[in-house]
Amino acid sequence: MVVCTHFSRSSPGFAFTLIGFLFLGLLTEPASAQVNSQESCPMGVECDYFPSTCDAGACDAICNDNSAWCESFYSCLSDSGISVSNNLTQYYFGTVGGGLDQTDRYGGHGDYVANMDLGKLGVHEGLFLKLRAEHRFGRSIGEPAGVFFPPTLPTELPVADSRDLYLTNVLFTQFCSERFAIYAGKLDTLDGDANAYASGRGITQFSNVAFIANPIALRTIPYASLGCGFVILGNQGEPLFNFLVMNPTDTADTDGFDELFADGVALSAELRFATPLMGKPGHQLFAGTWSSRDYVSLGQDPRILLPNIPINRADGSWSLYWNTDQALWVDPTDAARHWGYFARAAIADDSTNPVNYLLSAGLGGASPLRTGDSFGVGYFYSGTSEEIGPILEAAALGPIGDSQGVEVFYRSQLTQSISVTPDFQWLSQARQRIDDAYILGVRMNIAF
Repeated sequence: MVVCTHFSRSSPGFAFTLIGFLFLGLLTEPASAQVNSQESCPMGVECDYFPSTCDAGACDAICNDNSAWCESFYSCLSDSGISVSNNLTQYYFGTVGGGLDQTDRYGGHGDYVANMDLGKLGVHEGLFLKLRAEHRFGRSIGEPAGVFFPPTLPTELPVADSRDLYLTNVLFTQFCSERFAIYAGKLDTLDGDANAYASGRGITQFSNVAFIANPIALRTIPYASLGCGFVILGNQGEPLFNFLVMNPTDTADTDGFDELFADGVALSAELRFATPLMGKPGHQLFAGTWSSRDYVSLGQDPRILLPNIPINRADGSWSLYWNTDQALWVDPTDAARHWGYFARAAIADDSTNPVNYLLSAGLGGASPLRTGDSFGVGYFYSGTSEEIGPILEAAALGPIGDSQGVEVFYRSQLTQSISVTPDFQWLSQARQRIDDAYILGVRMNIAF
């Protein structure tokens, strides 16, 4: 059980809480380098609940050892074709300077994923089903900070102004060969624009949307909706090329069939290939999006905090983006542990997209100081559209310009299931009448 205590920023409790979490992480014994989110197991489940594929003798032998029981239980599920990966992430962030209001907020996000191998389950060989349910709770620091890019993206997802539980993935994937698959169903797009050091869904790496995925593509591609496509895998089993055809409106809170392609269609294509440098892993990604949807307002989108106001009517929108990651250091005893640099760049149609271009770069990856830990430091610069900017200014937001920001975090893996991440962000406002926001916070993730 996690006990959450609220501290008023009028006392030193807020700062002491963050410092305490940091020292707790540094003093705790290191966890393993590769953390398996399935290794935190429920208590009080009898051995009779193991799938029939499990060995009864082995089950009896581990009943009194919770750690071994846990490993065997999830292994049995995996052998039966079912794997689960769940995350409950809590955020306690405060604006310690600038912004609209110097205050603190507690919020969180639940992410529950099940992957089923329907071949092992006797349905059809090579067929897989992915289910994802999400909800948020508490309050986000985004509004008091006065920013357009959410500093803690998961506290805004999956649906703006709702704390209900929603299915954002019901996705069927059929492998036609070892390197080619087709898929269809309801899916979310947050895992797009993948990067080794700047992705992580706001849970394991950066918290600010500017470093999780390229915000410039968010205008054309909704967060969750119905779609279909195909993927080609590379030699190492990673996606090499992905092509997606999608309903252009977000239907995270509905099944989406009544709205399917009623407003046009959205297309996305991503090419990501390995570019190792001096024997160290690296990647290059090139991608583009296009939507035929008619745009008449900015609309509500939890991934960018903008008011729903009318804009000049435009038919269609597009974006082009690129990212790279390259390892600079690799642990000589564990090749999976490495850190390096990342960079992103993108441009978009400025008649429909409030962000005309975006640049970001930084360092991140596995901590060389402590096994299991990771870190990141990043900088972004966002150019506001010259067509949308005046519309935002007319909506009583004041003069609108470009924005930039920095995020620094250190993720300490306390146990195989629990990580704590102190985080600092400096955000220079696009709304020029608002002072730069200085945000300090801590994130706790429980994986089970």
